[in-house]
Amino acid sequence: MQRRAHSGMALMLLLASGIAACSGPVPVARAERLCLENARAATGPRTEIGLGLGTDGHKVRTMGGISVSLSSDYIRGRDPAVAFHDCVLRRSGQVPTRPLHEQPGYGWPQ
Repeated sequence: MQRRAHSGMALMLLLASGIAACSGPVPVARAERLCLENARAATGPRTEIGLGLGTDGHKVRTMGGISVSLSSDYIRGRDPAVAFHDCVLRRSGQVPTRPLHEQPGYGWPQ
């Protein structure tokens, strides 16, 4: 019975250390790549439209959908460069290596 308790405790410690590892800082280059989306979202609403056809073997059906998302940074009128800087700092603990407008992959349209 005592062996089971030790096994359970070991498993809980392993899971806790894994969860803690997920929330740690990431390298600044990775944070910059991840935070580009935050900067894009701060520039305006994002819209996705989906159209398609589906069948159940007998009938063909049309499908469609639309999705609109607004970031809190956009709603508050926050500068995308500031949103990017803060995101990189939060994720990596370091300031970005270059400003948003010099980041590869940032531009309009995306």
